[in-house]
Amino acid sequence: MSRKIQNRDRSNLILIGLLVFSYPLVVVAQSGNQEGEWPSYAADAGSTKYTDLSQIDRNNFSDLEIAWRWQSIDADLDFEALLGSDEEVGFGRLQATPLMIDGVLYTLTALNQVVALDAASGDSIWSYDPRVYLSGPSNSPLGFHHRGVAWWSDGDESRVLTTTNDGYIISLNAETGELDPAFAGGRIDMTDGIPRAERDVLDYTGAQPLGGVSPPSVVGDVLVVQHITSNRPRFKERPPTWIRGYNIRTGELIWTFHTIPQQGEFGVETWQEESWRYTGNGGVWTQMSADLDLGYVYLPTEASTNDFYGGHRPGDNLFTQSLVALDAATGERVWHYQLIHHGLWDYDTPAAPNLIDITVDGREIKAIAQVTKQGFTYVFDRVTGVPVWPINERPVPASDIPGERASPTQPFPTKPPPFAIQGLTEDNLIDFTPELREQAIGILENFTYGSLYTPPSLPSEGNRGTILMPGAGGGANWTGAGIDPESGVLFVPSSNGPTVPRMGTMAEDESNFNYFRLGFLGVPGPRGLPILKPPYSTITAFDMNRGEILWQVPNGAGSARVENNSAVEGLDLPPLGGGGRHSVLVTSTLLIHGQNMGYGPRLVARNKENGEEIGAIELPGNPSSAPMSFAVDSKQFIAVSIANQPAPELIVYALP
Repeated sequence: MSRKIQNRDRSNLILIGLLVFSYPLVVVAQSGNQEGEWPSYAADAGSTKYTDLSQIDRNNFSDLEIAWRWQSIDADLDFEALLGSDEEVGFGRLQATPLMIDGVLYTLTALNQVVALDAASGDSIWSYDPRVYLSGPSNSPLGFHHRGVAWWSDGDESRVLTTTNDGYIISLNAETGELDPAFAGGRIDMTDGIPRAERDVLDYTGAQPLGGVSPPSVVGDVLVVQHITSNRPRFKERPPTWIRGYNIRTGELIWTFHTIPQQGEFGVETWQEESWRYTGNGGVWTQMSADLDLGYVYLPTEASTNDFYGGHRPGDNLFTQSLVALDAATGERVWHYQLIHHGLWDYDTPAAPNLIDITVDGREIKAIAQVTKQGFTYVFDRVTGVPVWPINERPVPASDIPGERASPTQPFPTKPPPFAIQGLTEDNLIDFTPELREQAIGILENFTYGSLYTPPSLPSEGNRGTILMPGAGGGANWTGAGIDPESGVLFVPSSNGPTVPRMGTMAEDESNFNYFRLGFLGVPGPRGLPILKPPYSTITAFDMNRGEILWQVPNGAGSARVENNSAVEGLDLPPLGGGGRHSVLVTSTLLIHGQNMGYGPRLVARNKENGEEIGAIELPGNPSSAPMSFAVDSKQFIAVSIANQPAPELIVYALP
């Protein structure tokens, strides 16, 4: 099949243009929050993570103090009474970014309890407990967690909407926290009609087979919902994770987009040997973006089952690991671009794409930028799907695993440059001393390694498998990127770290895959040090009008793992970038992000023009969510969640 962008007939765009006038357009999709509010997970539907608030600036950032703090109410649950046992339920992953509308913060806990708080004081207004812990373990391999809620209003009524780890869509009255009876009773089963997922048909795990970990998207009166399926069953017949649109007032299912095409649909021929009939996953587990003017929703899709072996799903496997634009009113595909053909590396498209208006060679372009685990930023015209800069198909290594038919080529953007190390050579190895470097070279001889998209391999005597670089965790991940709509700059937090999928086989009663990833191996470095030279994490700023790197800096100068190692005692080390990969907040004056530091977690402010650190405050725990900012009564606040004991907390800062 042709790998050119597939676009719907342009005459349909006229109809779409008429349809969007019926949408209550409250927020421009790519200009950040307005009037001090934060009405969407990433500030706006376009995922800018930008606010024009300026009270907190370079001169006073370090003066920030805790205005209030809120401990997760998950800690108040009596699990022995609720579950009838002393079973431990983990609730430490407080990853949600709050929304703020009209003086109220809306957020949810790791156990999906939805909460409304007074934004100025942190006082509780209401809470709702969906009791996900009663359904068994979370579908996510990370355990119970969720990244946020969505908000909708027609001016008279307001709703807070979310999905749950155990597979339901919840609509709550924003004023009272009560279930919305008009929305099919306030609670809809996400599994209805999904092959191999309906609760009364199939359940491999003892847990519900579908769930949500990211906020749905609101486009007019349509709620666009994504979900995940458990990765615990080691069988190729997992449920497909399709995308669905619901009437936000009634809960009626309006449309379903098959991320794995079904018989007779466009793209089904890319699933050879009718592998579309049984293959699962392939949808969106992360956040989505939307252009409210166009009425489009943009899907960053994941890999299909199984992540590291595709012998059971020959072909390119549309629409997995793609960026797909849908008409949110109808669910029809407008355009798509597959970023990885026949994925073998678990390089899910990990984050919501960023909507950004740019000027390239004198042309004004409504663009969309998608950062990826493999360290690329793919940039398209978000109306047409045409790449802003050429994307070339280049040959990549073949697989030597029996039955695997890797794609002979993959798409490589010509601009912007990669923001992470891609592939592995001896030039990437630690070089603090000649001895350490020689030891690292010796370690490398135990692995297969090479350029980006070197396929996984089976371990053998003297070879432990293939080093993926970036590792399966990325490059970029769900923390995504942020933009400054005033300057056209994209800010990308990223990691540099390798992983090795340990490929093998299992007994027939445990798996029907020919080969499966049994686990991940780390790549040990000499004397307990990382095998790679620093930096281990970075923040990169791209001038998106030129498609060039404006600056790149290590996230954090130090690394406890390195600095406390006797092998480097007395050495003058370069900046190490040991602060981790944390989501950014872009304000009119600053770039703000968290750091995990061995000598204390921090919230850092940088100069947006050159990346220079200009201020920092200590956090009482490691940051666990994307920071956000809002204003109440002309006072600016910054909120971020932290991992803390005995329970995670939401910490809200303001000037004295």
